[in-house]
Amino acid sequence: MNGDGLETDKNIEMWKIKKLIKALEAARGNGTSMISLIMPPRDQISRVTKMLGDEYGTASNIKSRVNRQSVLGAITSALQRLKLYNKVPPNGLVLYTGTIVTDDDGKEKKVTIDFEPFRPINASLYLCDNKFHTEALNAELLESDEKFGFIVMDGKGTLFGTLSGNTVKVLQKFSVDIPKRHGRGGQSALRFDRLRMESRHNYVRKVAELATRSYINPRDSQPNVSGLILAGLGDFKTVLGESDLFDPRLRARILNVVKVSQGGESGFNEAIKLSVEMLSNVKFIQEKRLLGKYFEGFSQDTGKSVSGVDDTLKVMEMGVVDTLIVWEDLDMTRYVLKNGSTSKIVIKHLNKEQEADETNFRDQATDSVLEVQERLLLLEWFANEYKRFGCTLEFVTNKTEEGSLFCRGYGGIGGILRYQVDVRAYDDDELSDELSDDDGQVYEDSE
Repeated sequence: MNGDGLETDKNIEMWKIKKLIKALEAARGNGTSMISLIMPPRDQISRVTKMLGDEYGTASNIKSRVNRQSVLGAITSALQRLKLYNKVPPNGLVLYTGTIVTDDDGKEKKVTIDFEPFRPINASLYLCDNKFHTEALNAELLESDEKFGFIVMDGKGTLFGTLSGNTVKVLQKFSVDIPKRHGRGGQSALRFDRLRMESRHNYVRKVAELATRSYINPRDSQPNVSGLILAGLGDFKTVLGESDLFDPRLRARILNVVKVSQGGESGFNEAIKLSVEMLSNVKFIQEKRLLGKYFEGFSQDTGKSVSGVDDTLKVMEMGVVDTLIVWEDLDMTRYVLKNGSTSKIVIKHLNKEQEADETNFRDQATDSVLEVQERLLLLEWFANEYKRFGCTLEFVTNKTEEGSLFCRGYGGIGGILRYQVDVRAYDDDELSDELSDDDGQVYEDSE
């Protein structure tokens, strides 16, 4: 459960970074008044402060008064924000500040964004431009940090290694001397073959035992790799994967079995090259499996899958959602609205088209205006609140066949339930009673 929670948290951080990068990349400014600053762990605030001070002196000589003031203003904002930090956080520090031109009316707006990345960032960057530079964020924060195990096994020995991002690591390796086939006949040949088969069996046993030590976490007895690649020149790789000696927890993680021309580290590097494309699609494979399980709830009529904003929120409130699934680009906003006449609070979930319809901001019974108290992207609300409902949160794309179907046919939001629930039998009045709090808030949904 803890592992699932950590994976969910990481996925949420990845989604937040994607969303931030998208906004940063869309921003544009006049002149070179937009600062992109990245400090890796163990960098010094004092060093960057001095550097910005020197930049301030240089920028004072910019001939264009408007551009000079914008650049000086951005540097000042960066210096002021750095005063909030005594030292660079453990994962580094990212800071974007400057004057951008808004899309709505073309007016200028000052923005400052600073945060500690959810994992260490090794880039060091300072740029003053007419745009924010996010290349380092894309490269270091959005690249998968999933770890994959490699077992390169042939008749001369075995190597155990891992690949995580661009980091290749050899865990251990050893050599063996297995007798070759005997060319002569007679009793000695039979005895020799028996010894040879025994040597092969013991070799497979040793590799299987070391694989368990290398790729099973002793703390939770679960694999510490997202997938496993078996490689080799001969048939040992296949024998290992099919052997009863091989840990079934690892067998379930086998992604591919590849033939390489040699063993050892050269074979390891060759196996990585042969697996690159397949490993890049692991996220998609996981997404296809997740949505396949979700669709089964409908095709087999188990009553353990739900779709759409309205029904999904109902069963979330009932506490029966095991996995909440949402499209990572779901364009829906959660509004907290207050009735000006009755002071009743109403929650609505509106897409772009519904937001443009003024009737969604008026009470139909009293024709009173519904005043906006809070406005938040529904995805952000899910990211902040999903734990309260006892479920995990999974973001999916529309890039797989299953993901596209989920977005088009199921509204881009749904859930896998712990047990069967008849959502339609859940009375609206009962729902209102459960969702109303002591202040008289009532949750309504628009789809």
